Amino acid sequence: MNINDLSDQQIIEIAHPMWDDLIQYSNKGQYGKFIRKFSYELLLGLNEVELGKQFKHSTLSRNLSEERDFLGLIRRGEHVTALYRVRSTEREGEWLGRMVLGYEKGEVRIFAASIF
Repeated sequence: MNINDLSDQQIIEIAHPMWDDLIQYSNKGQYGKFIRKFSYELLLGLNEVELGKQFKHSTLSRNLSEERDFLGLIRRGEHVTALYRVRSTEREGEWLGRMVLGYEKGEVRIFAASIF
C-alpha cells in the first residue's frame, strides 16, 4: 500500500496524533515511547548515543509547545511529509517540524522526523 493513495484528510488524521505523540514524549524525555512508531529503516540509522544526548541536553527538544500550526503535506514516491510550525515554551522564535510517513508491513510508520 502507498500512503499517497490516501486523501489529504486521511493522512492528516494519521499524522496529527503521531506528531503530537512525538512532541509529548520529547518533552518528557521518554526515548522508548518517542521512537515506538519509527520505521525499522529509521531505527537502524539512528545514532542512539547522539539522540540520547539531545534528549538530555537540548532545551528545544525538551520544551516544545504542544500547540502547532499545520503547514501542509508534500507527497513523494511512497512517502508523505507533514510540515508543522513549532514553538518552544523556553526559547523565542519558530521552527519547522517535519515528519515523513509511509507504510511498513501494512502500518503507517515514521521514516524521518526533525525540527529545524
